[in-house]
Amino acid sequence: MLIEPFRAEDIPGFLELASAEGWLADPWEFDFLLSAFPSGCFMARETNSARVAGFVTALRHERSGWVGNLIVRPEQRGNGIGEALFLRAVDALSTAGAETVWLTASHVGRSLYEKHGFNRIDTISRWSGAVGQGNAAPKAAVAGSATTASVSGLDCQAWGDRRDALMDAVTGRGSPLVSDRGFLVLQPCGSFLQLGPFAAHEYAEAERLLDSTLVTVPPRTTLCLDAPNLNHGALQLFTAKGLRIIGSNELMFCGVKPAYRPEYLYGLATMGSLG
Repeated sequence: MLIEPFRAEDIPGFLELASAEGWLADPWEFDFLLSAFPSGCFMARETNSARVAGFVTALRHERSGWVGNLIVRPEQRGNGIGEALFLRAVDALSTAGAETVWLTASHVGRSLYEKHGFNRIDTISRWSGAVGQGNAAPKAAVAGSATTASVSGLDCQAWGDRRDALMDAVTGRGSPLVSDRGFLVLQPCGSFLQLGPFAAHEYAEAERLLDSTLVTVPPRTTLCLDAPNLNHGALQLFTAKGLRIIGSNELMFCGVKPAYRPEYLYGLATMGSLG
């Protein structure tokens, strides 16, 4: 088995595997990852064959990094391919200076990551529901650098690190609503709309941002988001708005313990693959 760099021409192959697993993944993520941190993105290819057996990606932030999109063809599982890809991604982040490495783990995959020093810090629940209202025009975000500063600053308080490149990418492709106490970005995600990244200093501001966004969404539009269970306000808010939990993964880290503040975090920036 050969481990090689993940290339742009391999994106359709990953999306095919991801779709078969029921993952929510958009091509834009890979265009971003392959430009932002190409040295952390790998694929495993069968020796003497063009057939790809698996993929993994990584993204480095200021002091931390994220491993995501680890997938292996079903018929190739159990042969150590996933572990080899995962270790290459972690090594790339460590070499690039990441002090903390994050990932989300399925219940099946958790033991692999624990074996390599990862610890659970939270559970990330996936919420979904058709809750659009569609009776108002989209709200305008604060413009330009003010938007970037507000979003990146609060995101840093939630995660304990600056993730400016990721925040710029998601606010640029989505519809951000930003205040001095929080922000919410509405993004396209396949046939769904994603709520996130989404952060607020307090419950009342999170509710205001969510209500202001929902009135811009067409009725019966399916929304989805990933949110931490340790934010008890998020559980209360999303339940009240008619969303329901459809799955969960474990949020894990290794290295320096992060200054993680889940009470500020209502929605991840992506559906698990970049945090």
